[in-house]
Amino acid sequence: MPKNLLELPADLPAPEDDGAAAHLNGTRMPDIALPSTAGGAVVLSQFSGRTVVYAYPRTGVPGEKALDENWEMIPGARGCTPESCAFRDHHKELGDAGARVFGLSTQDTAFQREVAERLHLPFQLLSDDRLELTRALSLPTMVVADVTLMKRFTLILHDGAIEHVFYPVFPPDKHAEAVLAWLTENPA
Repeated sequence: MPKNLLELPADLPAPEDDGAAAHLNGTRMPDIALPSTAGGAVVLSQFSGRTVVYAYPRTGVPGEKALDENWEMIPGARGCTPESCAFRDHHKELGDAGARVFGLSTQDTAFQREVAERLHLPFQLLSDDRLELTRALSLPTMVVADVTLMKRFTLILHDGAIEHVFYPVFPPDKHAEAVLAWLTENPA
């Protein structure tokens, strides 16, 4: 029976903080143009105000096999679809809290566009499939089946600099609520 990508297993392994994001707070975003599901490119360093960038390893496609047969046992791997849906469901509240939202992964834009349409995401997904941003900021990654994927983390940017980092993120389906709570408790 195919898995429901919107539901998380009760025994999903939690990721541990390996320190891979400890250097990011206060860092200025580089001027790197990332392809967007809306067409064109987005340069995160150019935004004023607050921007939420949630990074995820890889969204699944209903009926397709996972990248790795042990995907669900990799801490922090499973949950990209529920996380994206939670950001979708809280999009208005996040905007009311003064933040624009972007999703970010190493998947290519064509794949992300299908996901954005299927999940009815009201925000853009950005692709770092060339790993330019990942390398420039030394972002947390993992390699699965010879594919470099971002680990799950969220950056809160203020005027193009990293103001706050959520890492590791768990559980992914509740993370948008945690981001909203942080924004509410820490007005710009």
